[in-house]
Order: sequence, then C-alpha cells, then structure tokens
Amino acid sequence: MTFSTPVRDMRFALEQIAGFDALSRSGAFPELSDDLVEAILGEMAKYCDNVVAPLNEGSDRQGARLENGVVRTSPGFKEAYTQYVEGGWNALAFPEEIGGQGLPQALAIALVDALNGACMSFAIGTTLTTGAVKAIAHAGTEEQKNTYLPKMVSGEWTGTMNLTEPQAGSDLSALRTKAEPLGDGRYKITGQKIFITYGDHDLTDNIVHLVLARLPDAPEGTAGISMFLVPKFHVNEDGSLGARNDAHCIKLEEKMGLHGSPTCVMVYGDKGECYGTLLGEEHKGLRNMFVMMNAARLDVGVQGVGIAERAFQRALAYAQDRRQGRAPGVKTGPMIPIYEHADVRRMLYSMKALVSASRAICYANAVAYDLAHHAPTEEERRKAKALEELLTPISKGWSTDRANDVTSLGVQVHGGMGFIEETGAAQHMRDARIAAIYEGTNGIQAMDLVGRKLQGDGGAALREFLKNVQETATIMKAGKRGELKSIGARLAEAADATAQSADWLLAAAKGDQNDVLAGATPFLRQFGNVVGGFYLAKGAIAASLALGESGADAAWLEGKIAIADFFAENYLTEATGLTPAVTSGAKIVERLDPAQLNA
Repeated sequence: MTFSTPVRDMRFALEQIAGFDALSRSGAFPELSDDLVEAILGEMAKYCDNVVAPLNEGSDRQGARLENGVVRTSPGFKEAYTQYVEGGWNALAFPEEIGGQGLPQALAIALVDALNGACMSFAIGTTLTTGAVKAIAHAGTEEQKNTYLPKMVSGEWTGTMNLTEPQAGSDLSALRTKAEPLGDGRYKITGQKIFITYGDHDLTDNIVHLVLARLPDAPEGTAGISMFLVPKFHVNEDGSLGARNDAHCIKLEEKMGLHGSPTCVMVYGDKGECYGTLLGEEHKGLRNMFVMMNAARLDVGVQGVGIAERAFQRALAYAQDRRQGRAPGVKTGPMIPIYEHADVRRMLYSMKALVSASRAICYANAVAYDLAHHAPTEEERRKAKALEELLTPISKGWSTDRANDVTSLGVQVHGGMGFIEETGAAQHMRDARIAAIYEGTNGIQAMDLVGRKLQGDGGAALREFLKNVQETATIMKAGKRGELKSIGARLAEAADATAQSADWLLAAAKGDQNDVLAGATPFLRQFGNVVGGFYLAKGAIAASLALGESGADAAWLEGKIAIADFFAENYLTEATGLTPAVTSGAKIVERLDPAQLNA
C-alpha cells in the first residue's frame, strides 16, 4: 500500500486553523508566501512519498543491526538520508545566521508530519538532530557553535540526546554518569546510557552526543546535572575529523516496533579515553535539556499524527476494497465493501477525526512557538509563549495517546487480517506505541499540565484559552447551519466542564497535591478533547465560509464540517463526562495491598 502525504489537509490545518497567516503578518519571514509554502509542501510530498515511504515495511522486517561494533541501518536508509541532506530539509527552519533557511518552525513541523507518515523509523533520527542544534545554539560557546552547528544544521552530522540510564528511567536525579574536569577545557566522561535513538549509525561520518553527567562536586538530585558535548569523532581546528572518541554502542535494543531505528546502549569512557566539553553552565544541564525536550515533545506529538495518518490511509483503502456482508435487510446478491457498514464507517470517522484534531493541535502549537519568538510586540510574544507552553503537553500526550487509539482501530478495520503481519496494519500499531512513552511518559505530561502549566500562573493561560473556546462556541450557536449549532453547543458544554475541573484542581492544590496528581491524566484527556474540538470547530467555520466561494470543492469542505460534527458528538461529549474522574481525588487511587489485586 502506498502512502500519500496529505498536503491538502496539512495546508488547511496550517492556514485555516492554526493561524499560519499571523507569521506572514509578523514581518519576521519576508520570503514567506503562498507560492513558497505550496512549493515546499509539494516537494516535501514528492520526497516522502517516493523516497522514504517505500522503506517503511522493509525496515520493519530488516531493522538496524550491530556488526563488529558498527551499527548498520536498514537497506535504503543511507541513500534516502543523503537525499534528505541534499534537499536542504534539515535546515528548513533554522536561523540563517547558523546556516538555516530562516523559515517558520510550523513548516518544519509539517515536514515531521510527512516524514513520520512515510517511515517513522527513518524520521525519528532527524528530529533528535534538530533538538540538539537548538540546545547548542542556545547554550554553546562560540567555538562549539562554529565547530558543530554548520554541519548539524545541514544534516551532514547528526545529534543525540543522552539522558536515561539503567537505574534512572525518567528520574534524572538518579543519574550516575561522571564528568571529570581536566583543566584544559575538556572533561573525561565515564558512564552508560540506554535508549539512545540513533546513538550510532552509518548515515553520517560524525555524531554529536549531548550527554547529561555529574561533576565531582555536583550536589545530589537534578540540581547537580551538567550537559556535555561529546562527539563520536573529535574535530580538528581546520574542521576535519580527528581521532575516534571513546564512545561506543555496545548493544541494540530488541523493540516491539520501530525496528529500523537503532536504539543504542551507549558506553562512554570504557577505555578511559572519552572526552567532551561543557555545554552551558555547570550544574545547569537541565536547562539545556528542556530546550531539547520541549522541541522533542512537540516532534513526538507530530510523530503520533504521522503514524496515525498512515494507519488511517491503509484502513480506508482496505475498507473500500474488502467485500463482506450485505446491507441490512438484503439477503442475496453480491457482497458489499465493508465501508458500507455503519460500524466500519464509525471506526474510520473516529480515525479521521482524531488525526485531524491532533494535527491541528500540533500545528497551532508550532505557530505559537514561532510567534513567541517573532511576534512584533512584547505582549503578543508573551501571549504566544503562554499558549505554546499550555499546548505542549497536549501535543505530546493527547496526540500520542490518540495515535494508539487510531492505529488500534486500523487493525480492527482489517478484522482478522489486521492481526496478520503481511497486511501492515499491525506495524503501525507497534511503531506508534513508543510515542506515548519516550520524551517523558504521558503521565509526566499530565503532571506537567496540572502542575507547572495550570498552577504556575494560577490557571490564567487555561482560562484565556477557554474564553476563546466559548467565544467560538457562541458564534457557532448563533449561526444558521444545524451542524455548526450542534458543534457550538457541544463545545460550550465541554469547555464548561473543563473549567469546573480546572477550578477544582486549583483549589485542591492548596491542600494535598496527591488529589491533583490523581486527576492529572483524565484532565489531560478532557482538556485535549476540548482543544481538538475547538480547532476542528474553527476549521468547520472556515469550511462553511469557503463553500460560498467560486470554484469551491463542496464535497471536500462538507467533509471537514462532518468530521468536526462527528468529533463533537463523540469526543466533546466524552470531555463533558470526565469531570468526575478528574475531581474524585486521591481516594479513588488509594493504595491497596498488592495481595488485594491478585486473583
């Protein structure tokens, strides 16, 4: 089955929902135009559909492998990556002063969407590099920037993020990797890291590892973590590659999915000869990590969008081709495509609605990121930053949870054949599963939402968002079209329920934080449903207005309204009913003795 980058849906999400036109009005992107966006998305689709997408199924069967200490990527990956670099795709949204093309982050997010739909195993390596570039650009010395950024921005060298260790998991306070200062600006690094995506590979001739470690005088906990830049090969003064550093992959993890992506166990200083340089200030490595992490969390959310899109496309094609059963009341005659059965359509509409909502959320998040950096006034930048931070746990947490829902439904649409590997539906489900786990599990995203995001400003950003939701709902309810009235009513109800949940959480936070944490995950789901419904509602309004334009594609626009209506009836109603789960407090998850849970 072929994959087709959904360029039309992507443009609609950018331009009609996410507010992409504000970037043109900002004056920060003088080269930005409709023609340029169309050309970029068109070329992006050609590359992803024709070069990357054909690698997906093969990389699942023949994944990355470790041979004599060298990681070999899946067949075709090296050639596809060469074309990625030659096409300038890695440099798309980086500033021109560090070798980028100076275009909006929102366009780079569209690229992440397309690449992950084409082949998630291939795409994931590129996003780690962009995160590393942002960290070095943020905290690096001029020497570090001049040495590493040109080739990392171009993609000629890749980057990694080395956080997790066997005993630590998500708890970075338990890190043990050590960094010993040598007095000449270098540090000797010793330790082991696990789950390092593209920690070694054969795509480029150098890899730049950003490694969290502790200095000898480091205090305990996260306050004692520093970040170090550790290249696979040292770089000479003239920019050429020097000696091999003592940083090696000793094992590739055997994973449930993403077989084409090498997930490495990395050992630093096994021979006592691993050297790196400090990135940023001593004991402030967590600051640099969050520069990478925030970028990575949005990228992971978009990974969910891309893999869900591919699962939807496969399921839709299968449902139109597979014939089984007859229409209700019809006992003879030919079998009909399973698409004609109401329950199958319900599954497909669910998939489409969740993909569309996730894409809209992530694209709006990316536009907010761009405006937080480039809006013309300080007040506009402040508001955009607040929105960016509010949407980040939703982009990562809600979108990847929903990607698991979508890929599971994709298997279900295929019926028994979905459980058979040769159809390909199972691969999407296996590949998608990790996105809800890495870059901070979705439980951590929920805690971030009810903690730093909700309590950090006393709920101001969330209230401002819900105010916008209610204003849109009021406009829709006052309209003439029945579907828009219905969407507006459901949106208002769900927003009211979410506001009630948020007020309860803020009140509970003055007492026992356990009550707040117990409601974190249902609150993320509730608020995510509202955010998705809000953005689809904006799209429905835009589609309704466009129906009156000359040459409008009425059928396609009516589809946008229908999917927004479906989302409202199925997922906004779910949001309305989630308040009791949010406000039940810690008692509902009160500790039981494990023996009470055993059979």
